[in-house]
Amino acid sequence: MPKASEIKKNAAIEFNGRVYFIKDIERSVPQGRAGGSLYRMRMYDVVTGQKVDETFKDSDMLNFADLTRRNAAFSYMDGDAYVFMDSEDYTPYHLDKEAIADEVLFINEQTEGLQVIVLEDQPVGVVLPSTVELEITECEPSVKGNSATARTKPATMSTGLVVQVPEHISQGDVIRINVEERKFLGRATGK
Repeated sequence: MPKASEIKKNAAIEFNGRVYFIKDIERSVPQGRAGGSLYRMRMYDVVTGQKVDETFKDSDMLNFADLTRRNAAFSYMDGDAYVFMDSEDYTPYHLDKEAIADEVLFINEQTEGLQVIVLEDQPVGVVLPSTVELEITECEPSVKGNSATARTKPATMSTGLVVQVPEHISQGDVIRINVEERKFLGRATGK
């Protein structure tokens, strides 16, 4: 059993009879306390998606949840469900669009490095790779000669995600995006 101070982002823990994903952790050291740090964790219920903020002392003992992460690839849409295919045994995993609303902005047929999270044989979420490559479907025309400036413009990806890109990037370009920060990293290589 790990202490609260040993828990990292994207871990899954059991708390109050439910399983939660840790999406964000803020550490604070209250003044005047003769003790350790406090860890405020933003958690999401893996089944319902409900957000919970909870604060733990650094010495609080927590349980890791018994989750399985399976390598998978996005296969197709089935109504409002996204269907992912297991990379090893080809098991299809159906996840409702509402359950993975934030993640779908980064997923297309070419997205590599996806994992489906399975709890008691039921898919409950998706883990994205740290970077994805997406095509720009809408942005202002590129401005020649402005590749050295720091000015940016909004660009809409094929998935609906909007990120700021440098002025020299144009519609139709395939770019790399940092998933966690939702930031432009550069043009995709080999495209």
